[in-house]
Amino acid sequence: MSSLQAPEDGQGGGDPPGDLRSVLVTSVLNLEPLDEDLFRGRHYWIPTTKRLFGGQIMGQALVAAAKSVSEDIQVHSLHCYFVRAGDPKVPVLYQVERTRTGASFSVRSVKAVQHGRPIFICQASFQQAQPSPLQHQFSMPTVPPPEELPDYETLIDQCLRDPNLQEKYRVGLNRIAAQDVPIEIKLVNPSSLSQLQNMEPKQMFWVRAKGYIALLPHRCKHKVHFMVSLDHSMWFHAPFRADHWMLYECESPWAGGSRGLVRGQLWRQDGVLAISCAQEGVIRVKPQVTESKL
Repeated sequence: MSSLQAPEDGQGGGDPPGDLRSVLVTSVLNLEPLDEDLFRGRHYWIPTTKRLFGGQIMGQALVAAAKSVSEDIQVHSLHCYFVRAGDPKVPVLYQVERTRTGASFSVRSVKAVQHGRPIFICQASFQQAQPSPLQHQFSMPTVPPPEELPDYETLIDQCLRDPNLQEKYRVGLNRIAAQDVPIEIKLVNPSSLSQLQNMEPKQMFWVRAKGYIALLPHRCKHKVHFMVSLDHSMWFHAPFRADHWMLYECESPWAGGSRGLVRGQLWRQDGVLAISCAQEGVIRVKPQVTESKL
């Protein structure tokens, strides 16, 4: 699997102590085999929404699919649909269908099931490594390295210390700060308080995981009361390590009909484009009530 490649990925040599890949393999990605192409997964992080984290389900489904192919081929694309909310109180069963096994490409379909009904379905395509003289990629944007940028917690703390911060923002930032999220984020261009009401639907940040930006132009005008992923597609271009910083360049070209679309690219620090992705989600909002002036 691309996310678990090492040292040839150009991002370092031996595994450091407490290597994140080892933790992933022995916990989150460690599925219990029940029968041929049937696995059971456990939950290792549950968001404050009390629904299962979609990224965890995607990762486990991809592992289940990968167990049905030989080790000398790698995933190159993943297309997923979230069809029901996951129940954090019970495990997830992953059923793998060997749709096609070819000389160069193999396709696997995976269904994640709870309470006898699918909550998630996906198709993964794997490819035998093949040399090709035809190669190109976009250039990575020039941005400050993550070591030179403040972390998310520092930015939130700076905002909370501002005496001019409106109470609605203070409540939201405190809620974010209280969440225990296993993702590190460093914004490339942090917005000031004066910019919060006019944020562009295009952002860049260093991550050791994922994010939502479809709401950026609207979050000051509307109160979000429901947001959930509908589908997610990923294309894997090069090996990478989950415990190294990657630049996430993302934009939301469209939102409407209670849905929002986000497209993104993940770059390794050495400038290699590792992943392209696209995601659509349901966004239901309530207009913010504006106090009338007397």
